[in-house]
Formats: sequence, C-alpha cells, structure tokens
Amino acid sequence: MTAPAYEQDRHAWATQTATLLRQGRLEDVDIIHLTEELDSMGASERRELYSRLKVLLAHLLKWRYQPERRSDSWGYTIDEQRDQLLYLLRQSPSLKPTVPAVLEEAYPTARRFAARETRLPMATFPERSPFTVDQILDPDYWPDAA
Repeated sequence: MTAPAYEQDRHAWATQTATLLRQGRLEDVDIIHLTEELDSMGASERRELYSRLKVLLAHLLKWRYQPERRSDSWGYTIDEQRDQLLYLLRQSPSLKPTVPAVLEEAYPTARRFAARETRLPMATFPERSPFTVDQILDPDYWPDAA
C-alpha cells in the first residue's frame, strides 16, 4: 500500500506517508513531495513570523506615536500578536535567531501601515525600528509617547 497521489488529496497523502514512515517502509514513501512539504513548512513558519511581527510593530508604532488614540483594540492586538509570536517561537525555537532579520524585513511595511492608519506623516516614524527584539516580545513592555 503506497500513499495516495499528492496532487489528488494532500491530507490523505500526508496521513498515509506518516503511517509508512512509522512502519519503516521508506521504499513506499514519495520522497520528492515529502521534501517539498518539509521545505514548505519552514517557509510557512517564517511567513507567519514576518506577518505577526509586521502587525505587532505597526500597533506598537501607533501606540507610541498616537497616544491620544490608544484603544483597547490596539492593546488587544499587541497582546495577541505577542502571544502568538511567543507560541510560534516555543514550537519552533530555531526561528528565534531569525527574528532580528525578519524584524528588519517587516519594519518598513509596518511603518507604512502605521502612517496610513494614523494619517501621520511617514517622517513621524523612525526609518529603523525604535524597539528591540526583547521589547517587542516582552508582554510587559508598552512604549511611551515619543
């Protein structure tokens, strides 16, 4: 019994591939698609890291540079993104060393989003993140007004 075709039913394929691997039946495993799926998993986690950092950074910028508009919604978003980031990093600790680089990638977009949402000039926000990785991930850190 080999795994169902990858192109026809990925879920059934993945379930059957896991069974084949547990049984040690490596000759029946679709190695090409298995390696593609493993590569895809890593890329997906990096995309999630980027996306969550972008949203978190935009809200931290809004929190700092538009204090008069602070809301429970902004606070909730900051808390939720931090919780999800910390969970992701616990589940995949090898992502932790990539956080500074991903932060640098995400910050320009977060800056642009913050400017658009607040209607403040782009120059209001620093060109580089004013927050350290430790501050970004610290559930007790809330930026004061600039």
